[in-house]
Amino acid sequence: MAPPAAAAAAAPPGARSASYGAAFEPGPTVALATLLTNPKAYAERSVITEGHVQRACSNRGCWMEIGEGEKACRVTFKDYGFFVPTDSAGAQARVQGRITTQRIEPARVSHLEGEGAKFKRRESDGSATEVQFIASAVQLTRAGP
Repeated sequence: MAPPAAAAAAAPPGARSASYGAAFEPGPTVALATLLTNPKAYAERSVITEGHVQRACSNRGCWMEIGEGEKACRVTFKDYGFFVPTDSAGAQARVQGRITTQRIEPARVSHLEGEGAKFKRRESDGSATEVQFIASAVQLTRAGP
């Protein structure tokens, strides 16, 4: 992946970009596929990664899923301190934060599905375990008109 400044500079002409949360800080950039393959190796470090926004919370924008197909994860926002637009699907996301693996309780799974979330694997009790990225900074870029 390109360094943060190069990634921003590489946006196509006419692209629209918006930032949410804190400012990006210097830090390592790690491919999303690498994070998803071995999340425990990066759990204690703040990293920057990028991905295509597949879907976002249709209610308040309190989460989004980035990646491609099965190689994706949910992004939530540190301390629920900010949200993204509910129409963020289709944008390219650059995020900084920490990756974690969490068990999601059945009621929360149902709630998230009501907002448009998809879960790859659900347990027999309705819970799910998923890799999540807790972002402190987000930049969304959309192609120009």
